[in-house]
Amino acid sequence: MSSLSARIAVAASGAARKIGAALDNMGAGMEVAKFTERLVPSTRLVSVDGVAPALSGANNFIAPSASIIGNVTIGEHSSVWYGATVRGDVNSVTIGSKSNVGDRAVVHVAKIQGDFPTKIGNNVTIGAGAIIHACTIDDLVVIGETAQVLDGATVGTNAVVAPASIVTPGTKIPSGELWAGSPAKKVRALTSEEIASIAESAHDTLELAYLHAVENSKDYKQLIEEEEDRLDRKLRKDAWFDPNIPDPEDVLGQGVPGRIFNSTLTNPEEGLKMKAERNAKS
Repeated sequence: MSSLSARIAVAASGAARKIGAALDNMGAGMEVAKFTERLVPSTRLVSVDGVAPALSGANNFIAPSASIIGNVTIGEHSSVWYGATVRGDVNSVTIGSKSNVGDRAVVHVAKIQGDFPTKIGNNVTIGAGAIIHACTIDDLVVIGETAQVLDGATVGTNAVVAPASIVTPGTKIPSGELWAGSPAKKVRALTSEEIASIAESAHDTLELAYLHAVENSKDYKQLIEEEEDRLDRKLRKDAWFDPNIPDPEDVLGQGVPGRIFNSTLTNPEEGLKMKAERNAKS
């Protein structure tokens, strides 16, 4: 598709969206009996028997497709990723700060088999697809992808459960050890480098959670503006001047010496004001 054809397509799509919105508003105004479109209720946060999940605040990242159900408490800077389920329906689930529950992981509790809650400490990384069921996981632990930690088990501080391992009910994993297998058994003690990497893993996931939280907080208007901006930049020629991008040859917000049309030398105070606003945004 040529550049001209692409620009025509972009303009036509924008016009079509505006016409569609206008028709929708006109139709709504003509309705005699108002129609309310009912959407599927969100399962991100669900109460059970009047008990709602308790989150520390806006610094948690709960993915749109994750489900936090019932008596669940989550500490600061912790995250629950896409498709994961944390369900405290028959007992309580407690997750500390800076911990993360990976994609499609399941955290649950038990009422019949010993009445065990689930307790997850600080700086814990739970891998994608893992099952954490009615157990206790201390601070600074890594549970590998698709691993299972079952009823009454305890995983000590600075320990690692290898991917696809099964920690059987009642097992106690001491601090500083690597366990693997089905059933999981001690493989060896962790090195100092491996222990240090546990905290690094939690920190790296925390930074990624901040990025996803920002993206997921955008409304549809922001997404449309970003898409239009992306298409605009894709179709622009390199020689076109973009006033939103600072010129590296700019001098104190006054423009580029010897260049016209982008200079504010006639009103230097305006140039300094523009530069301050630009720096504040970046």
